[in-house]
Amino acid sequence: MMGYYGYDGYGPFGQNFTFLGPILMIIFWAIVIILIVYLVRGGTGAIHKHGGQSGETALDILEKRYARGEIDKKEFEEKKKDLVKN
Repeated sequence: MMGYYGYDGYGPFGQNFTFLGPILMIIFWAIVIILIVYLVRGGTGAIHKHGGQSGETALDILEKRYARGEIDKKEFEEKKKDLVKN
């Protein structure tokens, strides 16, 4: 039934497309949430590396510590043996 001035309250397509409203709302909010997550993670989507190291192995770090004098030769050899064994 038509309301005042020929408006029935359903829009230009009648009742046939009323299901699109909730679907479009879900899509809209999904896009908003995805964008927020993307921005919070730094825009890369990648897992952040711990400690800011790029491609360094445990052996590389151990060798650097030995070179800086943080550990002695005995400790270096023990830890190197543990790392190479695994």
